[in-house]
Amino acid sequence: MSSEQQYGPLAGFTVGVTAARRAGELGALLERRGAQVLHAPALRTVPLADDSELLDATRRLLASRPDLVVVTTAIGFRGWVEAARGWGLGEELLTVLGGARLLARGPKVKGALRAAGLSEEWSPVSESMAEVLDRLLTEGVEGRRIAVQLHGEPLTGFLEALREAGAEVVGVPVYRWLPPEDLAPVDRLLDAIVAGAVDALPFTSAPAAASLLSRAEARGQLPALLAAFRDGMLAACVGPVTALPLQAHGIATVQPERFRLGPLVQLLCRELPSRARVLDVSGKRFEVRGSGVLLDGELRVPPPAAMALLRVLARRPGWVVSRADLLRSLPGSGTDEHAVETAMARLRGALGDPELVQTVVKRGYRLAVDPVAAG
Repeated sequence: MSSEQQYGPLAGFTVGVTAARRAGELGALLERRGAQVLHAPALRTVPLADDSELLDATRRLLASRPDLVVVTTAIGFRGWVEAARGWGLGEELLTVLGGARLLARGPKVKGALRAAGLSEEWSPVSESMAEVLDRLLTEGVEGRRIAVQLHGEPLTGFLEALREAGAEVVGVPVYRWLPPEDLAPVDRLLDAIVAGAVDALPFTSAPAAASLLSRAEARGQLPALLAAFRDGMLAACVGPVTALPLQAHGIATVQPERFRLGPLVQLLCRELPSRARVLDVSGKRFEVRGSGVLLDGELRVPPPAAMALLRVLARRPGWVVSRADLLRSLPGSGTDEHAVETAMARLRGALGDPELVQTVVKRGYRLAVDPVAAG
C-alpha cells in the first residue's frame, strides 16, 4: 500500500477553513484525505427570515414587476422563496417571477427554478456571470427592469454595466455577510499562519477572503499574512470572483477548472504534495511536508518546535546549520541555545533514527545528505 493510499494525499499538511456555509463539508473532505484542518469561520450570514434588507428588496420587486430576473445560486433562490413564504409573500413572488424572463447561472439554479414550478429562458454553458452580462448587453437592456439575485460575493461591474446600458436594476441581497460573533477561531488561525504552521487556505467566497484580510489588518498581522503567502502558503479559490480580494493584495491564487468544492479539494491534493521537499537522507526517502515527514512512506509528525528545525535543515540539505540559525526558527526561545538541543532531541525521537540528523561538533547540525548530491 502506498503512503498516499494509507495516509491520504494531504497527510502532514495543515489547511485552514474560513468558510461559513458548507464549512463542515469542506473540512470533512480535507480530513478524509489526511489533512489537519483548522476551522475558523471568517464571517456569518444574516438569517434570511430576519433580513430586513431582503424583505425591502422583495417588496420593491413585487411592486416593480421586473422584465427579467437573473438567478445566481440555487441555495440562495430556495432560501429567498422560503423567507418570502414566511412573510406571507411566497405565492406572489412566484407569480411575479413566473411572469418574467428568467436567466439561471448554472444547472443547480435551473433545478431550483424547476422545483418551484418555474422555467428558465437561458443558462450560460460556462456558469459565468460574465457570459450572462455579455448576452444581456448584446441583446440590449435599455429601458428594461432587471432584478439580480445577489449571492454574497461582489458582482464586480455587473450591476453598473447594466445601469450604464440603460436598465433599471434591482439588487436582491439573498444573504449578507457579517463578521463572526466569535473572533477567537479566526485569531487562532492568524496566529498559526504567522507561526508558519498553515500550508494552505482554500476560499469558497470573496467575503471570507476579505474578512480574513480585514481581521489581520485590525490585529496588525496583515504584513505577516502577506509574507506567509509569498513564502509558499497556498491560496486556493473556488473561482475567479472569490480570488479578487486576495489578488488586490498581490496574492497569487490557484483555481480549479470547475468551480465546485470537490474540484477545489482535488486541486489541493495535487498542489500541496507537489510542493513537498523530497530528499535522500541516509538512504531513506525523506519527504518534508508542512507539519510532518513521510519517511520511506511512513508518516512521522514531530512536535512544532522540532518541525521548525527540520524545515530549516531541509532548506539546506547536507549543509551544516549553526545553532544560532536554528534558534532563530524557534519563536520565543530568546538566546538560549539549549532550546535548540531540546527541540533537536525531540526531532530525532519523532523520526525514530538519530542518524538522520547529524551533530557537527562546535558547528551545528546537518541532515545526513551528501552536500554535492543535495546541491
